[in-house]
Amino acid sequence: MNLQYIFFTLLFVVTWMAPCFSQTTVDASMTHDGLNRTYRLYIPESYNSNTPVPLLLNLHGYTSNNIQQEFYGDFRPIADTANFIIVHPNGTTDNSGNQFWSAFGLSSVDDTGFLSALIDEISAQYSIDPNCVYSTGMSNGGFMSYELACQLSGRIAAIASVTGSMIESRLDVCNSTHPTPVMQIHGTADPTVPYVGIPAQTMMHIDTLVKRWAELNSCDMNPTITQVPNISLVDGCTAEHFVFDNGTAGSSVELYKVNGGAHTWPGAPVNIGVTNQDFDASIEIWRFFRRYKLNNLTTDIKEMEISTDLFIFPNPTSGNFTLKFDDSQKRMITVTDQIGRIIMNRESFSNLETFAISCSGIYLLTIQNENSTTTKKLIVE
Repeated sequence: MNLQYIFFTLLFVVTWMAPCFSQTTVDASMTHDGLNRTYRLYIPESYNSNTPVPLLLNLHGYTSNNIQQEFYGDFRPIADTANFIIVHPNGTTDNSGNQFWSAFGLSSVDDTGFLSALIDEISAQYSIDPNCVYSTGMSNGGFMSYELACQLSGRIAAIASVTGSMIESRLDVCNSTHPTPVMQIHGTADPTVPYVGIPAQTMMHIDTLVKRWAELNSCDMNPTITQVPNISLVDGCTAEHFVFDNGTAGSSVELYKVNGGAHTWPGAPVNIGVTNQDFDASIEIWRFFRRYKLNNLTTDIKEMEISTDLFIFPNPTSGNFTLKFDDSQKRMITVTDQIGRIIMNRESFSNLETFAISCSGIYLLTIQNENSTTTKKLIVE
């Protein structure tokens, strides 16, 4: 791969237009395996050391760096609302002078060990929820996120790859110890990491990659497919959303297939190719991540089988809806919007609960009882 970020100079031309962040940004470094490794932290203003918060690893692509990724695949406005810490690490430099992540089994650089040590370093300084550590990345950063899902699964709850993929030999030796929720976002006209793969390099076809992870998670193999509303008529592409659901321990695999999209981050503020503007990749990734916690994914399967059945009706709804359970017991019912804001939070002891939401949108219902956590999607029209 040779990802050239032509937006780099453009980025600093337009940053005067960006909102001012009153939150804290920290540039820091650490030594790992004799190498000086640098990283950049974003701490939202809402952070309080008394409350453990999620940690999001946001990994740059080949030839890029952490500052470019911070602006291009921007999660900061979401972190401000949902209260999580973001770390933007830097890879190391190859023989051509380009920064990269060792995600192909060909380099002696131990990036998996570095990122594990980085999680430890941040956790020692900030209050991090160890069950809510996630990894995402652009291109080579997406490859590296898959590598973490395989080799660091005891610490990573879920991953998302934007324009990245996997080398088949790395998937063949994947050592994931639990079902790992995966989101893949990819353009069909990507010239750098082709959607159809590169057989000579055993780079996987994206459809094959997604299905393999759905199989690993024991998801339904017939996905639910929806068309993403074509909000932007001038971006030169459209998108479809594939959901492989009902995996082990509630895991799932999702694919945003960007028809005509290039090697780009949907919703990005700078175009470096055909960039979908019908959805925001950062928002969708966080919507996906926040459903999952490591301790639920590693829960014994027999324990998960006693999870209470949940029925929502009507769904979609015009605003009023009812939750019906198969028994009465103590539960905490939480409704959040797409960027993690809590809309309502109610303790229930009944097998029947009625709610009302006035604003249209897609919401996530989380129901927690003594033994399990269940999540369901609610659509308010």
